[in-house]
Amino acid sequence: MVQSLLCGCNLTAQSCGNLSSALQPSNSILRELDLSNNDLQDSGMKLLSDALKSPNCQLEILRLSGCMVTEEGCGYVSSALSSNPSHMRELDLSYNHPGDSGVKLLSEKLEDSNCSLEQKGDTCGRETAENREVTRVREKQPYPDHPDRFDVCSQVLCRESVCGRCYWEIEWSGDYYVYISVSYKSISRKGAGDECVFGCNDQSWCLFCSSSSYSFRHNNIKTAIPVKSISSRIGVYVDHSAGTLSFYSVSRNTMILIHTVQTTFTQPLYPGFYVWSESSVKLC
Repeated sequence: MVQSLLCGCNLTAQSCGNLSSALQPSNSILRELDLSNNDLQDSGMKLLSDALKSPNCQLEILRLSGCMVTEEGCGYVSSALSSNPSHMRELDLSYNHPGDSGVKLLSEKLEDSNCSLEQKGDTCGRETAENREVTRVREKQPYPDHPDRFDVCSQVLCRESVCGRCYWEIEWSGDYYVYISVSYKSISRKGAGDECVFGCNDQSWCLFCSSSSYSFRHNNIKTAIPVKSISSRIGVYVDHSAGTLSFYSVSRNTMILIHTVQTTFTQPLYPGFYVWSESSVKLC
């Protein structure tokens, strides 16, 4: 099988125009295309779908995980599968934002006798139903000592690590700021030095969120992020093996990339949060 593996190659919607042209010649032999972790968006899906509709397109496997696709993009893909249903047997749109209507459109293709798509297992990570919100208050709380608790910093680390590819969303509120982080469990918990604070060491990566700005921090290096608007809902995407960490601004049916990091993760990652006075963070 001829493959083209372009995962995490900084491709954009414009790149899909060239890919679309490559998929349509009568002698096309490409059978597998992996475009995961690229900022393709719905406009990229429209260009790709034009190629998928072609009877010359012989693609059997198309991976589009983490490509910022919404229900509009799912509509383009669904339409293409209706036009040329016989070859595609595996389509990966995990870690996107399809909405209920996008999921419904693609699920209907599984029931279409003319369509070769096969049902795959659920790829979503586990969530806990409780302990989903943290708020900083002025009064000292009577919590007992625990080796995993940060004794000075107003931080918390989730008990369960994220593995493989995982996406989650956070709602934050408050007049000051919060840090939305991922960290190794080995981060120091005692004191208030840089070795403990999310983003100030080589153990953690964090997005600083305030009412007026975002910035990214790792190993005590701050990267300012110019944005037009601030969202109270943040999406976090991790592909551990690929070394990808992305933060998104999320609103109704819309995801906007805030910042992406490409690195090498050497330990399991744990979601973490730093909350300033009278601020709160909630896992959605």
